[in-house]
Amino acid sequence: MSLRLRQICLVAADLAATEKLFADVLDLPVCFRDTAVGKFGLENILCPVGFSFLEVVAPKADAADTAAGRYLARRGGDGGYMVILQTSDQKHPIYRQRVADRGIRIVNDMDYGDFHGMQFHPRDVGAAILEIDRNDLDPDDPTRPDQPWHPAGGTGWRDLEPSSLITAFRAAELQSNDPQALAERWADILDRPLATDAHANPCIHLDDATLRFVPIRDGRGEGLGGLDLACADADEVMRRAQAARCVVGDDVVMACGMRLKLV
Repeated sequence: MSLRLRQICLVAADLAATEKLFADVLDLPVCFRDTAVGKFGLENILCPVGFSFLEVVAPKADAADTAAGRYLARRGGDGGYMVILQTSDQKHPIYRQRVADRGIRIVNDMDYGDFHGMQFHPRDVGAAILEIDRNDLDPDDPTRPDQPWHPAGGTGWRDLEPSSLITAFRAAELQSNDPQALAERWADILDRPLATDAHANPCIHLDDATLRFVPIRDGRGEGLGGLDLACADADEVMRRAQAARCVVGDDVVMACGMRLKLV
């Protein structure tokens, strides 16, 4: 393992409504609710997507002012918030030194014993909060894809019935007025080569997914705007999405302010 897309975090104004929408349309179960985010004035859910996780955070009703709430106001509603990558024990300190050399600020430095994480200032990275984490691997099988993941409660999610429709993240789409410059910045931070996809978009290939950089077309400014989801039955997802009154088209479902492309 070198660099995996282990978690995507979205922000929503109404957590219960978003949880129901993802269950109804994508058949995503909730595997964990992290009460620790309450110190930030938030509540959350985590849903397994294959061996990775989709998190949604929302400001608590009694929270006067939160970073997530300000982000909702700034981007005009629900949408993408964080891109969370997992690396190895050996590479994590190398990334720490790499961001320090570039003057990138760590806004949340986490140490939970078996888990170490770094969240970087979005103004230093661009488009989203980028987080690079390491988690102690399963000592009996360090190569298994469903490794423990502290933010999702460890390993209990392995026993949960997975979605019958959505099986993995394939890509995260970051939008910018200058996607090439944004892609170059992320490639430099991640020490990954910059590639180009079939549509001439700059992209970065991770071990299990792709980061794609595109122009802004929705008027919402720079940010995490879309996800490519491996889908076992796109027709069924589209049927469910239409029943839930989601905007759909060309294998794309709009949900939680995100373009969810079924691949």
